[in-house]
Amino acid sequence: MTAGGAAADDALPAGSDSRAPSLHQLRLFVALADELHFSRAADRLFITQSALSQQIKDLERRLGLRLFTRTSRAVSLTAPGQVLLVDAREAVAAVDRLRRSAETQARRASGRLVVGSIGAEAAMPHTRAVLRLLHDRHPQIHVEVRSLNFADHVDALFRQEVDVVFLRPPVPKGIDVQHLVTEPRVACLPADDPLADREWITLAQLAHHPVIDVPPEVPRNWWDFWVVDPRPDNTPVRYGPVASDMEGLLHLVAQGKGMCFLPAAARDFFPRPGVRYLDVVDLSPSTAALAWLKTHRSQPIIDAVLEVARSFSRGEDSGPRGA
Repeated sequence: MTAGGAAADDALPAGSDSRAPSLHQLRLFVALADELHFSRAADRLFITQSALSQQIKDLERRLGLRLFTRTSRAVSLTAPGQVLLVDAREAVAAVDRLRRSAETQARRASGRLVVGSIGAEAAMPHTRAVLRLLHDRHPQIHVEVRSLNFADHVDALFRQEVDVVFLRPPVPKGIDVQHLVTEPRVACLPADDPLADREWITLAQLAHHPVIDVPPEVPRNWWDFWVVDPRPDNTPVRYGPVASDMEGLLHLVAQGKGMCFLPAAARDFFPRPGVRYLDVVDLSPSTAALAWLKTHRSQPIIDAVLEVARSFSRGEDSGPRGA
């Protein structure tokens, strides 16, 4: 078939709708292009398959082009569909960025600070001290704390869903941190592990223990630090199953599926049946920090919380401190 023939096949009959496509239809187009399956795409979008099909047909009428080839066995993108998909993704992403930016500006205009926290960081003495000091100095700032999992504790900053995050470095480029406290890391082992009855162990003794892994969305350099990969003696790290958050990680450890390293405070914040925490004498410590986007450093509400964090770090707060 010639290129002209292909174009004719992909074009809709004359009299097609000339209205601009809606953002909702573009989202449906992108989802169906990802799944190439009406039923799966409809489930992902929480709509019925018939509603999705009708919206795609309407989108095609508006564009005057067939975007998908449908058979009883498969759904595939047409050549025009492949080209327009690039623009559709960009349009959806641009509107999402606009929405997030507007939400961020609205938060700051109203004096609302959204604080992210990973693991038990929101309950740590240093976090409570910083937030208490922030309230004392800036009572007009309303603070909302959101719990974040392994995958989104950094992405939430880049997506501007939170303004700052209490976390454990390292962090990727584009993010700055204010150090708050330093504490040891400990090994988290199944309670029935042969090493679990010891008072302390070394990294070499853990060389062949499988380590719980995290989803690919998690910054790899962050998890490499926490699993000590590479090990000092270059022993390869053997990975086990994947956990997305702290509860999932501890469950896998208790089930004997692997081990992990955590801040020493985990002993107090995450006591669990089937889990034992051990000191590791040659393991470097961890730091707790407040993180923010470098590009947002000059914004007044960010500057307020950072100045408070610096005051805490300098010891100007009389509340409890970490190790």
